[in-house]
Amino acid sequence: MENTTNQDKSKNQTRNGLYQTMWRWHFYAGIIFAPFLIILAFSGAVYLFKPQIESYMYKGLYYVEETKETRLSVNTQAEKIREEYPNASISGVSVFDEEDRTTKFITMQDGQPVSVFVDGYTGNVMGALPVEKEFMTIFKKLHSELIVGGTVANRLVELAACWAIILILTGLYIWWPRNRASIWGTVLPRLRSKGRVFWRDMHAVPAFWLSIGLLVLILTGLPWSGVMGEQINRLATATNTGYPAFSFSFGPKPESVTVTKDVAEDVPWAAENVPVPSSSTNQYVPLTLNDAAGIAEMKNIQKPYTISLPQGESGVFTIATSHSRPFDNATLHVDQYSGAVLTDVRYEDYGLMGKAITLGIALHEGKLFGLANQLLGLLLCVGLIGMMVSSLVMWRKRKPKNGLGAPGQNVDIKIKRAVTIIMLLLGLVMPLVGISIIVVLLLDKLVFVRIKRLKSWLG
Repeated sequence: MENTTNQDKSKNQTRNGLYQTMWRWHFYAGIIFAPFLIILAFSGAVYLFKPQIESYMYKGLYYVEETKETRLSVNTQAEKIREEYPNASISGVSVFDEEDRTTKFITMQDGQPVSVFVDGYTGNVMGALPVEKEFMTIFKKLHSELIVGGTVANRLVELAACWAIILILTGLYIWWPRNRASIWGTVLPRLRSKGRVFWRDMHAVPAFWLSIGLLVLILTGLPWSGVMGEQINRLATATNTGYPAFSFSFGPKPESVTVTKDVAEDVPWAAENVPVPSSSTNQYVPLTLNDAAGIAEMKNIQKPYTISLPQGESGVFTIATSHSRPFDNATLHVDQYSGAVLTDVRYEDYGLMGKAITLGIALHEGKLFGLANQLLGLLLCVGLIGMMVSSLVMWRKRKPKNGLGAPGQNVDIKIKRAVTIIMLLLGLVMPLVGISIIVVLLLDKLVFVRIKRLKSWLG
């Protein structure tokens, strides 16, 4: 009997120690990354409604009165831009499916990209908008680079997103009922409670309901990240499950090559790293924008699509569409002299990973199933902000004056090591997480222990 009691006591100690350790990781990750996750959720929520917001803000540039007249050719419209902006060079043109929508030309003016909008019926230049000053460009930079830009900011965003995955997993462990729990405080919040219990429920209950959606939202954003995105791309390339092998059919793959994302706009993720072929330079009369648009129509490229002009004598026209339905994705490279289609990659040509990631990206951006997709994304973003705010309020309520209020660390060293090993294994999948854990462990062993005041404050 005494043996059984000791075993039960040991199990309880192990369970409690594991709970405390998980809570400690969850606590510190939340305190550090909550501000970044609020920024990501807010900017993402706004960016979800990019079509509606831009259509309202720039309606004077985007829309014209539809007439029964035939639309002018893109060549004629381009000439109007050259008359209006003689020092501008045109690098591409976006053609839309709405009959009352202007044609958008991508130009370079004084070394800066500027969008110029032309009435396709009259040829009137409706106005210009520097890309860097576009409302959604600002929110995109906030979402991916925290406005400041650069590699460090991009990696910090990726680190916050990866730690959000750990926050969700450890949070689910902490939330999981240890005994026969009531429905209240577990799957439904105790709204009549006050103080810390109320804020705990406002944090834990929505987190439980939204956990799967948030995991999907985070994972579908990782293909754009610097470190994880590159790993995903390498895996897709190595397994031939990203873009199709026949992308290289124009010749042997060179050791160093220009890829599509470097020379074109609106390129689908699965085609971003498709090598760019060269035009045959034995001919000297290049095609016009009209010719490229004719090829797009002939090849049944769905609008909206973007034609990016050749860069240099051996460059190619790139016709791409990624900002519509994912199943309509297309990337064509066209010889600028002969008009031969050198590369033609569609959604159905993608490998398994390419298709899955393409659908995931469309889901992440709110494009997969229309307004319902946008509203679902909004719910997840608002929910994440609410969880972060409630966690900070809850922390402030329990935080002592002379300490951080972290969960206790008087736990069996074996449990601490086991949890640390689990975290490091997650770090193998998410390298930035692994590096950050190693840095924290080194600081804890070499720095924090030597500063008594800091050690006592950290708990």
